[in-house]
Amino acid sequence: MKELNFSQSVDVMFNRAASYMDLSPKLLEKIRVCNATYTVRFGVKLRDEVHTFTGYRAIHSEHKEPVKGGIRYALSVNQDEVEALAALMTYKTALVDLPFGGSKGGLCIDPSKWNAEEIERITRRFTFELAKRDLIHPSQNVPAPDMGTGEREMAWMVDEYRRLNRTDIDSAACVTGKPVHLGGINGRTEATGRGVQYIAQEFFRHNDDKKRAKLRGDLDGKKIVVQGLGNVGYHAAKFLSEEDGAKIITVIERDGVVRNTKGINIENLKQHMISGEPLADFKGGKVSTDADALSDECDILIPAAMEGVINKSNAHNIKTKLIIEAANGPVTAIADKVLRDKGVVIIPDMLANAGGVVVSYFEWVKNVNHIRFGRLQRRREENKATLLLDALEDQGGLKFTKKFRRDYVDGAEELDLVRAGLDDTMREGFTHIRDLLAEKPELEDYRTAAFYRAIDDIALHYRSLGL
Repeated sequence: MKELNFSQSVDVMFNRAASYMDLSPKLLEKIRVCNATYTVRFGVKLRDEVHTFTGYRAIHSEHKEPVKGGIRYALSVNQDEVEALAALMTYKTALVDLPFGGSKGGLCIDPSKWNAEEIERITRRFTFELAKRDLIHPSQNVPAPDMGTGEREMAWMVDEYRRLNRTDIDSAACVTGKPVHLGGINGRTEATGRGVQYIAQEFFRHNDDKKRAKLRGDLDGKKIVVQGLGNVGYHAAKFLSEEDGAKIITVIERDGVVRNTKGINIENLKQHMISGEPLADFKGGKVSTDADALSDECDILIPAAMEGVINKSNAHNIKTKLIIEAANGPVTAIADKVLRDKGVVIIPDMLANAGGVVVSYFEWVKNVNHIRFGRLQRRREENKATLLLDALEDQGGLKFTKKFRRDYVDGAEELDLVRAGLDDTMREGFTHIRDLLAEKPELEDYRTAAFYRAIDDIALHYRSLGL
């Protein structure tokens, strides 16, 4: 079979789940198609010349508003890609029960070719082009960071939006992923990687799920291959190795592959990469330029970079028991079929990497409500806990260590609440999929069940409107 592009792969996976549903073809088509895609072309004078840039903002579904989805900066950005990513955002927010529709955007640019001042000017002009069409707006369309963008770009975007909308009291909510001092939220930078960790932990709590993947025990000692050590891959690998005892035996990057059967120190590797030193000089593992590292034998494979990295050409060589899709669309539809036939279990992207949009939701709520999480209840919680321990010591004859008192009494700060909310949301999302598979075993795999759940949720919304 001919390999499908990203958008076609998403449609194939959608149609597979839809085939099990008793919904009219017309309604399914309404759910599947992208509502609108806007292309903007604008010029910015840089280095004594006018450079023209092309940007996109796709709106897949407005069944709930605002629509939500990141903006990426990469030369690979095109209409097909942003439409496929927008569709995944719709299904993702439906699966984890967020009040958003799906959107995605991108700018066709190589960020490494421009300095910070130039990127700022380009970003501000892109923001202007989107904002005047309400494609950045707290109640209509809320972007976030994606590949090639981060807190810095979001700070420029929110500042530009405020310049254009001086009387909008909710202007901080026009984007998420901002620096904390500009209305961002603690835990957003790590959110997607943290969500990958939480979904892995939840998977290993269920013996029947582990049996499905031919795995035993917990995450401790499990051999993991990570493809891509950007923001998502780095945090996922760091948390799984440092907090759960997993061994990151292979890290695949553009400049080469690092292997260490005893486990790679992820923080050391990341700091080495940040330093600008050649990857070949890293001392914490064997470095090579092996193009087939995705086929390294492992317990868990975490693709955390680009879409389509596991495809028709290499799916047959994959030697893992469990794939956790930290990137969007890393497995093509054809590869998905090959891996399912081989018995590889896949936790799909629309759940596995939902941590980013979940915490973006928390940030958006914080901005709209104009109050940080924990501000009202923290000291009240501490006072009540202190009263309880004091009473138990004075009247019950008990004695508590200073460490226990500190751990028990400390009220939840914003980061504590964000992590607790993220953990709960990821667990609940996985529970939805597990329960649906138990109810409808013909769905067979997590991805099909996830699509089924998301489509059913969106269809329920439309049916309630009489469609």
